[in-house]
Amino acid sequence: MILIADDHAIIRRGLLLIILQAGDLKAEEVTSIDQLLDRLRTSPIELLVMSSDGDTLQRVKAEFSNLPILIFDCHTDDLAAMRALRAGASGYIETASSPEDLLTAIRRLKAGGTYISHVMAEKIAAELARGGDGEKLHERLSHRELEVFQLLGAGKSVGEIARKLKISVKTVSTHRSRILEKTGMRNNADIIRYSILNVIDQRS
Repeated sequence: MILIADDHAIIRRGLLLIILQAGDLKAEEVTSIDQLLDRLRTSPIELLVMSSDGDTLQRVKAEFSNLPILIFDCHTDDLAAMRALRAGASGYIETASSPEDLLTAIRRLKAGGTYISHVMAEKIAAELARGGDGEKLHERLSHRELEVFQLLGAGKSVGEIARKLKISVKTVSTHRSRILEKTGMRNNADIIRYSILNVIDQRS
């Protein structure tokens, strides 16, 4: 079950309609933080889609640290997305995105992945590939592991990476396991947050 949380009824109903029309997804909506927390405590929720509210995001992640959260926001600047991902969101999508992009983001998060826009993904991957001064965690990786790491950091799924690099899904999964072991990260969300923080550090 996908839970939609937003103060604006039009936005909630629009998201709900898009998700339900997909046919293979189930969703429901809540209108307040109290309803949101109550539903999370009493129902098996797979994914939360919510507006960019930093306080609400922090409260949800404090109690439900493993819950995938997709932030749906009107801001298109990189900083808004970076703040959301640093706070624990697994994905970020702008309100100007297409219904197809929304469904892609939802399915990717439900499968355990992450999602950011193509523009931001390319920017993060390019910055990470350039590297920077001082030793960083990603510098411990082999050339192929770094390729996989960059694509994971850009929000790509294991299947997408396998197709892009022309290797098997099993091989990608093996590289991912080695990446997590070498860097001490726990999951894809950690990788994408590291990528974004690394970009901020390089710009500072």
